[in-house]
Amino acid sequence: MVRQSHGFLSQIYAVTDFICIQLVFLFSWWLKFDSGLIPFDNPLSFHRYVLWSVIYGVVAILISYFFNFYTPKRKKRFSYELFTIVQVHFISVLVLLSFLFVFKELDVSRSYLLLFLVNNILFISFYRYVLKASLKHYRQKGYNKQFLLIIGAGSLGRRFYKNLKRYPELGYEVLGFLDDYQTEHGNEHDSNYKPILGKVDELAVFLEKMLVDEVIIALPLHAHEKYAKIINVCEKAGVKTLIIPDFYDYLPSRPYFDNFAGIPLINVRDIPLDEFRNRFFKRAFDIGFASAAILITSPLLLLVAIAIKLSSPGPIIFKQERVGLNRRTFMMYKFRSMKVQTDEDSDTKWTTEDDPRKTKLGSFLRKTSLDELPQFFNVLFGHMSVVGPRPERPYFVEQFKEEIPKYMVKHHIRPGITGWAQSNGLRGDTSIEDRIKHDIFYIENWSFLFDIKIIYRTIINGFINKNAY
Repeated sequence: MVRQSHGFLSQIYAVTDFICIQLVFLFSWWLKFDSGLIPFDNPLSFHRYVLWSVIYGVVAILISYFFNFYTPKRKKRFSYELFTIVQVHFISVLVLLSFLFVFKELDVSRSYLLLFLVNNILFISFYRYVLKASLKHYRQKGYNKQFLLIIGAGSLGRRFYKNLKRYPELGYEVLGFLDDYQTEHGNEHDSNYKPILGKVDELAVFLEKMLVDEVIIALPLHAHEKYAKIINVCEKAGVKTLIIPDFYDYLPSRPYFDNFAGIPLINVRDIPLDEFRNRFFKRAFDIGFASAAILITSPLLLLVAIAIKLSSPGPIIFKQERVGLNRRTFMMYKFRSMKVQTDEDSDTKWTTEDDPRKTKLGSFLRKTSLDELPQFFNVLFGHMSVVGPRPERPYFVEQFKEEIPKYMVKHHIRPGITGWAQSNGLRGDTSIEDRIKHDIFYIENWSFLFDIKIIYRTIINGFINKNAY
């Protein structure tokens, strides 16, 4: 079993990052100036570049410490690490450019600096991903474990234990439970759980004789008066304490702790896209992706438009009111796939498999999702995003918000052309409840990599939809 101090590991990470930056410098130098692949003007001497590479490495390490990048990340996803790597190296390049300006080092190749930046992000992200995957594999084999003691053998404690068992790659092992009212796990098979070792008041004894890294408090709300004593005992023993709130069922998957008027608060619905920087990056990506999609598919858009005009009378584009961000309505664009109909019919009726309103071409457009292509213009106009919950008509929103719990949460962000639900096959005539669960998971767990994953899955799974009528 390998157990090393966090401080020593953080130093290893820092040294490894520094070495990686210098290796990237050598590779970037070769690529730019020695490989012959990229034309260049007369560069500064190699030794001057070495000096600035060392300075860059020191700056990047200091900024990484500032961002707490070298703290333990056993519980965090790789997307967190990737986003931090991008932040650290963009800021480091800006600092380096400031130094170059102050010291009047004007002959450094700008294209080399861009190459150096991109290579640093790619190389360090790759080695961090390999390292994280290796550590997960290592922990699944039973190495480098951390040991937990759960206070409370009720439904909350047992639920946490069951969930933890589903993630062996985290490398946590539960030693047992402490509980004042139970000596065994009720009607459930004791073999499914670690044993109840004793009572809560015996916590100090167990911390003394057992190697415990963290104590999980999973007590009901009416036992809150015991928290202070438990925390004091743990801190005296140098053991971390984590509390699972008894109102767990009302919280999102990733609750956010805020501070208001000097009092800590739990934000019941933390939404990453509430942060300006996240909204900015997502919007910039939407504009770039939608513009590229329209440009690439423009011949197809023209062909479909001509086919619709020749196949049936009526407009080429069908506009329909949908509910979007913050419950505001907008007109969503689609290629017309039905005969011209009244607004009441189009806004209040579901499309069925053998719907007589559909044209022959329209059936094909719906099955292949080609009718959705004009929605890239909705993305450019700011009504929609490339990825997000699918928008619904106001008539059905009024119904669903009464019938389906948390349905209206989907309107906290912009609706999308595709989403987590759709990439998992929940399209067309499928369960609205399941779609909402997927939408809420996406809203609470958004990341740029998550968007890329959804787009990738949408493309790989194909645009043919057997549930689209």
